[in-house]
Amino acid sequence: MSRSAACELWLQILLTVLGCCTAWWLAGWRASAVLLLTAAALLLTGAVFRRRNSRTLVRLSDEIGQVLHGADQITFSDYDEGELSILCTEIRKLTVMLREQNTRLQNEKNYLKESLEDISHQLRTPLTSMMLILGMMRKQPPDSPQYTENLRELTALLTRMQWLIETLLTLSRVEAGAVRFREELISCRTLIADALEPISIALELKNISVQVQITGDPQMIGDRLYCTEALGNLLKNCMEHTPQGGSIRICSEQTALYASVTVTDTGTGISQESLPHLFERFYRGSEFSKSGYGIGLAFAKRVISDQGGSLQARNAVPSGAEFEIRFFRLPQEESEEPETA
Repeated sequence: MSRSAACELWLQILLTVLGCCTAWWLAGWRASAVLLLTAAALLLTGAVFRRRNSRTLVRLSDEIGQVLHGADQITFSDYDEGELSILCTEIRKLTVMLREQNTRLQNEKNYLKESLEDISHQLRTPLTSMMLILGMMRKQPPDSPQYTENLRELTALLTRMQWLIETLLTLSRVEAGAVRFREELISCRTLIADALEPISIALELKNISVQVQITGDPQMIGDRLYCTEALGNLLKNCMEHTPQGGSIRICSEQTALYASVTVTDTGTGISQESLPHLFERFYRGSEFSKSGYGIGLAFAKRVISDQGGSLQARNAVPSGAEFEIRFFRLPQEESEEPETA
């Protein structure tokens, strides 16, 4: 028994004795005896309840300690009445919240570990190739065709590594909520032209034709630079999976609900196994090229979704892959002012 509980008990006994003495003096021994028996019964009942509550509190404290040490099977089912049941209900809610937070933190820890492993793997592969190329270049005269070819390959690897690092940094900032997207009026015609410009030479080298079909003058509200980069990643992905001499078709239109940009290639399409995971970071299915990093589509999906849009992938008919971007934030039409007499 704690010191405060003992003091309270002795105070009650003292008051009972004083009450019995007062009753003896005022009403005689019979009233004093009745009062004494009643007080004794009350004291005994209070002691029993205090002892019971004390044991309950000790058990509750032990169970809370188990929760704090990682136990997952504490249910607090024995406390079903009285004030303790209210306390246990709140503790149960807190326990559920702590378990959910712990699960989220564990998932984030595993995700971070896997991401770091993927990033190190993605960077290690081109670095190994670069070291091999540099070793060969040391043995070649600078004016030889092999030296020039190796230098071109080295430049291409450095460019891809730079793109990977910059895209990862940008995607991390977007996922962390550190990017504030601007709200600009974007013409889909200009968006398509800007996204095609960086890969125009690569398209020409692969002899891939690009067909652009725009209905009307579709417009949307979004961040022009990020939207251009997202669409550019889609076009780059389609180019990498379109065979030599193939074609890419880009269509754009605007409805009353959304403005859309659809990109269709003439490649082999997307397997049913890869389709649900296509926009996951670092995912590369069997049909993906070995030079891909599995980051461009994840970046495009995140940028478009965070601006209120949607990005969907499906297989085209008769063959190829098709990506459709929809932006639901459209420019408001200016209301015409009424003519004045």
